Amino acid sequence: MIIILTFPLIALFLFHELFWKRRKLPPGPIPLPIVGNLLSLALPKPGYEAFRKWSNEYGPVFTFWLATKPFIIITSFDIMKETFVKDGDTYSDKQLNGDGHGSFYGVLDTNGEMWREHRRFTLTQLRDLGLGKDLMQQKILLEIEELHSFLDEHIGENIDLPKVLDRSVGNIINLTLFNKRFSTKERDEFIYLKTLVDGMFNTVAEFRFFIQHLIPWTSKIIPGPTLHEKTKEWRNLLDEFFKKQIEEHRKEISFDDVESLDYVESFLKEQKRREEDGDKDTFCNQQLMAMCFDLFMAGLMTTTTTLTWGIAYYLHNKDVQQEIKKELDQVIGSSRLISTADKNNLPFLSAFLNETQRCANIIPLNLLHVAKKDTKIGGMEVKKGTGVIAQISTLMFDDKVFPDPQRFNPDRFIENGKLKKVDELIPFSIGKRQCLGESLARMELFSFFANLFNRYEIEAGNGGLPSMDKSNDNFVMPRKFNVVLRKRYEE
Repeated sequence: MIIILTFPLIALFLFHELFWKRRKLPPGPIPLPIVGNLLSLALPKPGYEAFRKWSNEYGPVFTFWLATKPFIIITSFDIMKETFVKDGDTYSDKQLNGDGHGSFYGVLDTNGEMWREHRRFTLTQLRDLGLGKDLMQQKILLEIEELHSFLDEHIGENIDLPKVLDRSVGNIINLTLFNKRFSTKERDEFIYLKTLVDGMFNTVAEFRFFIQHLIPWTSKIIPGPTLHEKTKEWRNLLDEFFKKQIEEHRKEISFDDVESLDYVESFLKEQKRREEDGDKDTFCNQQLMAMCFDLFMAGLMTTTTTLTWGIAYYLHNKDVQQEIKKELDQVIGSSRLISTADKNNLPFLSAFLNETQRCANIIPLNLLHVAKKDTKIGGMEVKKGTGVIAQISTLMFDDKVFPDPQRFNPDRFIENGKLKKVDELIPFSIGKRQCLGESLARMELFSFFANLFNRYEIEAGNGGLPSMDKSNDNFVMPRKFNVVLRKRYEE
């Protein structure tokens, strides 16, 4: 009797899983019960191949199941633009994971008015602090001069260059937040902070915690400690660090001054104005700590990851090295500092940066957007609450746009000796959730690459060439390697 009842139930379950729940969605790979299509992201990691294969099989719009939740994946630039730019308000919300206690702060984990208010405020403050202007450029170049001073003392020695660059990028972020850099006298403070950041990032990179990051409810069924339990101490220590910096800053600043020297000063002044008007929530202390966390984590990890991959590609491609040095010698011809004012005269270096961002492709699975209303994508009906993803990693490896996409080839961005714009290169994503710090990151990446390659001959140190294998991690991780430097110009 039990067997007779079991077979219909199994048949009904399979009918629901394989057909019924998928009937009104775009076609896509068949999801497994409970886990959906998640296991495909690990074969091989970090998931590029699965999305490329599905895009070829099902077209530029298909359904991918994150456990039991469907997400519509878009791999066509034209459809991404139609969806996330022309109809951007519909997709400005994202799936929220929160801080483990059901609270949502910052800009990475907020939606609605809170997100809009703080995204607008942050963009305005970054612009006022000199983002895209000479003021920010000067801060970056001063940091590069400090970097040069350190590297010049270790010419001919093995140097852990990624570790040194980490500090420089961290200084720029801390200058933006607190108008303070991590000097050599405070080396332990930066190492401490970086240890906390790495601890959180490395934990989320483990597959079981990566799944919990994407689908929080799975923490209830996956054995062992949860993602929240593993990262709670690191997050609390980071919050303590930011809280201490903020309180010191609160005592130092003059609230009567119109001009602000950094983001936190601007926030504290706005907080005071809001509280005087009776609003104690929108610019609360917890929101400020979350904003510091978001800006620091996003700015440090993405920039250093891209820098280390760029140098790795540089070391692996001798022909690219020669072309970059040839251009630098013709245009610059000395060890002077290179600024963004030189950028238009260095098209191959800019092409190298473009190709680094394309090939490094550091976001294998893009932001999890959610439709705010019933709508259409590519002519197909999409219900309110459906997940939607602009899968930029698949687009940047599209062999129709970028022939032989796995090959590192900056010439694909050069046409008649000039830099060619390719719309499909969107490493900072697309739409209203596009990276807040895009302008700063572009300025940093160009300045670091240009000045490192111009000032130094860079050779692989002990340990040899850096690994280019991405298949060990769920995220694209920074490269680790040593280099030996020699000066290209006598001073």
